[in-house]
Amino acid sequence: MAAQTEDDDEVEASRAPLMAHLEELRDRLIWVLGAIALGFAVCFIYAEWIYNVLLVPFEDAARQVRGDALDLQLIFTAPLEFFFVKLKLALFGAIAMAFPVIAYQVWAFVRPGLYKNERLAFTPFLVASPVLFAAGMAFVYYMILPFVMGFALGQEQMGVEGRAQIQLLTRVSEYLNLVTTLALAFGVSFQLPVLLSLLGKAGLLTSGDLVRFWKFALVGIAAFAAFVTPPDPISQIFLAAAMFSLYGLSILAVKMVEPKNREEDA
Repeated sequence: MAAQTEDDDEVEASRAPLMAHLEELRDRLIWVLGAIALGFAVCFIYAEWIYNVLLVPFEDAARQVRGDALDLQLIFTAPLEFFFVKLKLALFGAIAMAFPVIAYQVWAFVRPGLYKNERLAFTPFLVASPVLFAAGMAFVYYMILPFVMGFALGQEQMGVEGRAQIQLLTRVSEYLNLVTTLALAFGVSFQLPVLLSLLGKAGLLTSGDLVRFWKFALVGIAAFAAFVTPPDPISQIFLAAAMFSLYGLSILAVKMVEPKNREEDA
């Protein structure tokens, strides 16, 4: 009877920390959902303005190809298509706005379980990750979109006698899908130095390993770029080139963290 009582006490003792962690997880999820909801409300109010900002690369491409962006028009073929586009845009913007809150809540949840040296080791990567994600999105906005849309507009055909006019009429939903797909693809791909540096910090790979296996990395990068980007060779080539450049930077980043690993092992 006494043994059964001790077992029950041990179960209750283990259950209490578990319930405390679940309650903390619930509270942090509430903060995350609240931040996303607030961001969604703000972004939906300004959804049309945000969409017009996203159209700037398209307009710049039209000025270069057509000489003027005044005749540029986008269409929607379903009654509520533009409304759902604004909903999707608001959700995408809400997640982007709430990212600092999301990152902080995740960090605050796992932080008590880390040693002080582990917290200090992870801090630079927590700073670098959102910076690289923003850099990837900026690369899409200022470089990829103008080039892709300029190439698309270059396929138009002027109508003359004996030849039909062929003009690009882009749907609002298709353009938003292109923007969000490229932004996510490049934003996630720009995390490559962070991922490889963490693996190097953990001692799972070295800069020498990255140099030796660069051919395999090139094949993997090409396959990844073909999978995550829209089915056009332009964005795939740009993403593969950017990722391979980041792979080279990752070699330097891993080399920087290797001496610390050797000191710790010693």
